Formats: sequence, C-alpha cells, structure tokens
Amino acid sequence: MSGLPILSLAIWVPVFSGLAVLLFTGPDRNAPAARGLALAGALAGLLVTLPLYAGFDTATPAMQFVEFMPWIRRFHINYHLGVDGISMLFVILNSFITVIVVLAGWQVIESKVAQYNACFLIMSGLLNGIFAALDGMLFYVFFEASLIPLYLIIGVWGGPRRVYAAFKFFLFTLLGSLLLLLSLIYLYLAVDGGSFAILDWHQLPLSLAEQKWIFLAFLAAFAVKVPMWPVHTWLPDAHVEAPTGGSIVLAAIALKLGAYGFVRFSLPIAPDASYAFSGLIIGLSLIAVVYIGFVALVQEDMKKLVAYSSIAHMGFVTLGFFLFSPLGVEGALVQMISHGFVAGAMFYCIGVMYDRVHSRQIADYGGVVNTMPKFAAFFLLFAMANAGLPATSGFVGEFMVIMASVQFNLCVAFAAALTMILGAAYTLWMYKRVVFGAVGNPRVAGLTDITAREFLVLALLAAAALGIGLYPQPLTDVMHSSVDELLRHISVSKIQ
Repeated sequence: MSGLPILSLAIWVPVFSGLAVLLFTGPDRNAPAARGLALAGALAGLLVTLPLYAGFDTATPAMQFVEFMPWIRRFHINYHLGVDGISMLFVILNSFITVIVVLAGWQVIESKVAQYNACFLIMSGLLNGIFAALDGMLFYVFFEASLIPLYLIIGVWGGPRRVYAAFKFFLFTLLGSLLLLLSLIYLYLAVDGGSFAILDWHQLPLSLAEQKWIFLAFLAAFAVKVPMWPVHTWLPDAHVEAPTGGSIVLAAIALKLGAYGFVRFSLPIAPDASYAFSGLIIGLSLIAVVYIGFVALVQEDMKKLVAYSSIAHMGFVTLGFFLFSPLGVEGALVQMISHGFVAGAMFYCIGVMYDRVHSRQIADYGGVVNTMPKFAAFFLLFAMANAGLPATSGFVGEFMVIMASVQFNLCVAFAAALTMILGAAYTLWMYKRVVFGAVGNPRVAGLTDITAREFLVLALLAAAALGIGLYPQPLTDVMHSSVDELLRHISVSKIQ
C-alpha cells in the first residue's frame, strides 16, 4: 500500500472535477470544453481506483485502505473510510460507469452541458463515499446527498413527465431514509459512550426484539432502493423519463445501494432478525423474479421492459443474500456487478436507437439489423447476457444463486430458475420485434450505424460482460474472505 489516501481520491477527484466543470456554466458555446474536462475528470476518477484492486489482499476479510480523521468530535462522528472484498468492487464499477455516461451524453445533451456532466461527476464521488464509509453518519450523509444530482438529472434533462418521475423517486427514497436515520441514532446510543462506527455496531449484543425493529427500519430504507416488490413502482417511471446517462447510472449503481445496505447493515447488525425475516425476504424476492418477469413480458416501451427486468434481476440478489450460504451471497454479489454492466448496456442501446428515431415503442421499429448491423450484433450480445446465456456475465451470478437455492429448498430453486425462462422470453421477444424482419418504416430505413464513439462504449461494456462470463474468478477471489467472515459472524450470533 502506497500510503496515498486512495479512497479519498476516489471520492473527491470526481467531486472537484464536477465543480471545475461548473466553471463552464455560461453559454453553450463552452460545451466542447465542458465535455472534455468532464471526460478527463471521469478518467482520472477511474484511474485513482485501480490501485484498490491491484493492492488488495484477498487473504484477509479486514477492511483495507483505511483512512480515519475526527470530524464532529462531540458526537463521535468521524471521516472513516475503508473497503473490504464486498465494497471495493463497487467503487471501481461506479468509477467505470461514470466514464461510460460521460461518453453516452457526448452529442446527445445540447443544453446545460456543463451542469449535466457536473451532476454525474459529483454523484460518482458521493456514490464512492457510500461504498467506502465506515462511519454510520458519514454513510448517511453520502447516501442522502447522492439523491440530489440524480433528482436533477431526471428532473432537468428527462422526458415530458420528468418532474413527476423525479418527485416520485425522491419521495419514495426519502421516506425510507428517515427510518434509517432513526436506526443509526439508536445504534449510536446503544454503544457505551456513543459511537457511529459501523464495525462497532456489528458487535452489539442486541436483543431479538431490538434487532427486529432495526431490521424493519433498514428494510424500509433499503427495499425502496433495490427496489423490492411492492415498493418498486417509482423505478419504471424514473427510467422512462431519465436521459440515457441517468438510466445507466440508475440501473448500474443506484439500485445496488439498497442491496449493499443489506450486506453492510442488516445482516451483520441484526443477524437473528435476518434469520427470523428471511422467509419474508425470500418470498418478496421470488415475487420480483416471477411476477415482475411476467409484467416485463407485456411492456411495449423498451425502457419500461428493461426497467422491470432490472427489478427481477435484483430479486435474485436479495434472494441470494438471505439463503445464508457462501455460494448464494457470492452469486448475488456477482449478479450485482454483472447487472451493472448488462443493464447499463441495454439502456445505452435503447438510447442509441432513441437518439435516431425519437421513440422507445417497440412497435415503431423492425428490421434494424438491415440498417445498423454493427449495432444489432452488440445489442444481441447484451440481450443474451440479460437473458442469462452461458459464457456471459448474466449467467454466472444467476447460476450460483440457483445452486444455493437447490441446497436450501427445491421449490425455491424452481421458482428462482423461472427467471432464466422469463428473462429469455421478454428480452428475445423484444429483440426479435425491434431488430429482425423487414424494415418497419421509413425512419428505420434511414438509420445510420453506430459511430466510433458509440462503438467504443459498446465494446467496453461487451468486454466486461464477456470477461466476467468466461472468467469470473477475479471477482469471486476478491469477495470470498469477506463473505466467509460475514457468514461466520451471522452464524456465531445465531448460536449465541
């Protein structure tokens, strides 16, 4: 370890880059400079995170790259950062996706270009802060602050119903966050002398009744973020109205915050309650996998279809966590990483078509392969990954969770495995109607194939989807020790 504050750099390099981009908030004649500076800031933010993987010790479950500095001494609130094998991967994923969204909006966004890119850069730093925070109040500050740029992205650069979608997104997430704050304060008071250190909370001897109330409060906050059924209704509206970059970040990173909250807070702080409520979570997860899969089948808007697909795939994640097995938890984490690439790619593909045709309706397409063959090839790869085809990243996590489900309960495994069938049905049904067949209308006939910039973005995402699908071991090696320690901690608490 070099001694550099790598996690602070991962947080503040994109934040200050975003603030620097805001210097170009004058007339849009400054747009080229704003785009260039935003891309430089996003690349710098990605580069400073790479030493996290290169210098990570996979043999220990302990927090690494730890930084500590007192912040508000009176209430024992500290600037305390660190990552383990679970959180480190999401810091790198988020920084990579930030580069993608800057490139995705390169020519599409023509008004308020500097503000648009600044929102993404600032949000990137705040999201990294969520994954790196080891102080409960610091986590909460980053958790809430990240809502603001995403709210602005949807509300300012979104579609016709953008204000409604942005307000619904903000309202749903804020209400759950208030219960999260109450839980954090309760845990602070439960430690002798008071402490907001998350790792201290993992050792608290809480009664089962206390754990249940805390778990339910966490559930209210994190279930909305995942989102789990039935608090998922804000997501399709947010995706449909958000610009392409907003949909990519929402699917690739923002949905992971709720699932990450279960791993960092619910499971280790309230292990007995986690066991007690595991049946409820597994039930809600299977509803998301099966019912939402059928809902996706009847969608005529491509963005809504992929949005509902995201809810179903995230149901796999929460299912894996509450099977309490290494295979299930690691499979869920791999699914989170894979979904970040695949769902982001699906929304980018839809954005590429929308920029040319200005419609997301499946019925307005047909025969795209005749005019955009390169694009159709990339789109096919991501559709297959979304359906869980072997050798793609979408298969790895789902297969691991299904294997863990078989060990847990055969009926649960059967219901979970339906996602492989439903995912193939709604994804390939959409792909067939959009891409194959004769040219559907004059607008499709006039399409031009992807540009060099679009090819680069799709190639990067394709490399990630194929790389994880063919060789997932670099991911599982990193998370293995941390997952084993988490499950050991939960098992010991249950025995006691």
